Amino acid sequence: MKSLHRAWIVAAVAFVAIIGAAGFRATPGVLITPLEDEFGWTRGTISLAVSVNLMLYGLCAPFAAALMDRFGMRRVVACALLLVAVGSGLTVFMTASWQLVALWGVLVGLGTGSMALVFAATLTDRWFVRHRGLVTGVLTAGGATGQLIFLPVLAHLAEMQGWRWASVTVAGAALAVVPLVWFLLRDTPEEIGLTALGATEPVVRTPAKGAAARAVRVLRDAARTRHFWYLAVGFAICGASTNGLVGTHFIPAAHDHGMPETVAASLLAVIGVFDIAGTVFSGWLSDRVDPRLLLVVYYGLRGLSLLVLPQLFAATTEPSMLVFIVFYGLDWVATVPPTVALCRRIFGADGAVVFGWVFASHQVGAAVVATVAGVTRDHLGNYDLAWYGAGVLCLFAALMSSRIVTRVRDRREAAILVG
Repeated sequence: MKSLHRAWIVAAVAFVAIIGAAGFRATPGVLITPLEDEFGWTRGTISLAVSVNLMLYGLCAPFAAALMDRFGMRRVVACALLLVAVGSGLTVFMTASWQLVALWGVLVGLGTGSMALVFAATLTDRWFVRHRGLVTGVLTAGGATGQLIFLPVLAHLAEMQGWRWASVTVAGAALAVVPLVWFLLRDTPEEIGLTALGATEPVVRTPAKGAAARAVRVLRDAARTRHFWYLAVGFAICGASTNGLVGTHFIPAAHDHGMPETVAASLLAVIGVFDIAGTVFSGWLSDRVDPRLLLVVYYGLRGLSLLVLPQLFAATTEPSMLVFIVFYGLDWVATVPPTVALCRRIFGADGAVVFGWVFASHQVGAAVVATVAGVTRDHLGNYDLAWYGAGVLCLFAALMSSRIVTRVRDRREAAILVG
């Protein structure tokens, strides 16, 4: 009987680690209303802390990819989980909004950003040749799985025991994963005398020096190509329409229409259920279908769904809202596997670091819209303008994705790529 390749064990540990970090990623929507009620902070103020978290979550990614090259995935991910645990745990003592920004925004943003999706891209690049797209999809779905596990629990704790219990639960979950990462995760297959799954020979890797310098150099080179900007702007819109808008404001928006927060949190968790299926299937498709075509379809359908969302909110869960939840869940982060695949095809060995920068743009978009949507709600009394704006932006992202070129076929096209 053929033994299980160690790559699958490493991928399983990474999946659990991503779930552990995802706990705090699921928290903002649950805690906005409790923090507003207890401290009297406006949604714009609370959304600012969310924006700092999202911004750092993204801006850390390219440097984290380079740090993983320099110090190894195990050390970087273990330290990242510790930061998440400390930042989440200390929020129970805060009394001012600047402390929310420092703990929820800065510490947890740095921690989650140091693993983020670039962790999945780095791991699959090192451990898998065969099934690379599928594993990328599965690991990406880890964030949705964390949302599925934590959201209903956190919403219940926040409602019944108070928001502090929710923060402590997240801290404990992230802390519990650290020993698994330290003892079971390995940086490369060659470290333990193996080759990547599907590889015919081992790869000799030399730890990179100057992680920050390499990250900046890769950005400088990639930014000379227009297709980097197509990917980056499209992914910024992806972040704006998911983490920044729906992930942060869906629960309070539903509550504005009379829906109990626990019900709204459960709906967001259901998005996580279908997100898992959609992302894994997207990973499978990315091994077989042109990734550009996948992005065009994903962004286009997401834009259309957001344009109809304002009409679906109600005090009770109507069938039309359930249809939106299922559809949006399938599309939530299905964009990640084809985006990773395009970064790898276009930028080769620097693909993981380039994806780190593309992911940074994802979180910049999320950060901007998290605050803009909160301020919009404060001034207009509803989120309608935010939903419509995000829908139009997604249609624009579909258009840009259709213009990406993955291969340089002649000198003329090479000039276009760098011009």
